[in-house]
Amino acid sequence: MSTDAPVTFLTQDAYDRLAAELETLATDGREEIAKRIEVAREEGDLKENGGYHAAKDEQGRIEARIRNLQQLLKTAVVGDAPTSTGKVVPGTVVTAKVAGRELRFLLANRELASDSSLDVYSEASPIGAAILGKNEGDTTSYATPNGREMAVEIIKVETYTGQ
Repeated sequence: MSTDAPVTFLTQDAYDRLAAELETLATDGREEIAKRIEVAREEGDLKENGGYHAAKDEQGRIEARIRNLQQLLKTAVVGDAPTSTGKVVPGTVVTAKVAGRELRFLLANRELASDSSLDVYSEASPIGAAILGKNEGDTTSYATPNGREMAVEIIKVETYTGQ
């Protein structure tokens, strides 16, 4: 296992919400899916049992989500959303001009903004890595997945308020 796990910045509210989801999945979710698998298993031949295979697939999704949440919470740094100083840091809302279009997005983890209508970019994404630590008025660039260089002008940096 790598010791270089990315740090995730979460508000206390987001951390509590994710911890509650983890607890529910690890207890009720596992119990419910085990019952569904058992009921489907009793229906007979497992090779052609659609209910059994669907339940096993769901079990895989639940276990993957549990592992994801465990890792996320283990590496989380919990605190208040950063106060805007005009500097791009995780947990800030950034307004930027990219390829002539103005975009407004949250630089954070999707888990932080699960209730938000904002687009979310990770600080590890190409655009996130390029703007991290930059200030309002700065211009920088990043390479898109197809190798094209994309210019980014940071117009405004705001504190994320949860909306």
